[in-house]
Amino acid sequence: MDDKSAEPAAASLIVIGAICGLAWAAGLRAYMAELVGFASRFDWVGTFAVILLPGALTGGLLGWAESLRRVGGAPHWRWLALSPLVLAVVPLFRPGAFMELVTTGIGGAAVGVALIGIGGGYAISGRGRLWGRIAAGVLVGASLAATVFTPAAIGGAMLTLTEPRGAWVAVLGVSFLLVLVLASSIPFRRVLRQSAG
Repeated sequence: MDDKSAEPAAASLIVIGAICGLAWAAGLRAYMAELVGFASRFDWVGTFAVILLPGALTGGLLGWAESLRRVGGAPHWRWLALSPLVLAVVPLFRPGAFMELVTTGIGGAAVGVALIGIGGGYAISGRGRLWGRIAAGVLVGASLAATVFTPAAIGGAMLTLTEPRGAWVAVLGVSFLLVLVLASSIPFRRVLRQSAG
């Protein structure tokens, strides 16, 4: 692949990644609304700047990682494995968010989501030390298992696993995290070598 054809391919993958990240974040926001019910409120900053924008940025960065992986990598490109941290860092720029995180723990879930993405991506990548991938996989697996019970813990009896709505919300939450894990594995994967032709 020559440089001229690589540029449009890279731009396409970045745009596709950003769109996928935006859709993922919008769906995750719906999951969050299901957890807290009528207490959930939507506003321009909280919904668009703190949730949707970081999702689109993360997706775009992972799309860029895929474009680099396809052409054999680039110097320092593996740092894009930290892309999910955007989901945890951007919300901290909201006024008072850092203090709220430190004093009440609100916002800690965003950190957890980012770490599940990074750790899970490493665990399934097929690269790196086996013991490290196993350890990451066990921790992420435990987090995913805990996510199954989160709806009932937050939303009460209506969201228990024995209720159809509760089971659906649990599937929704876990599936969103698994999609993030799959996307986050991109910077950890082996590069695709360029063909000699």
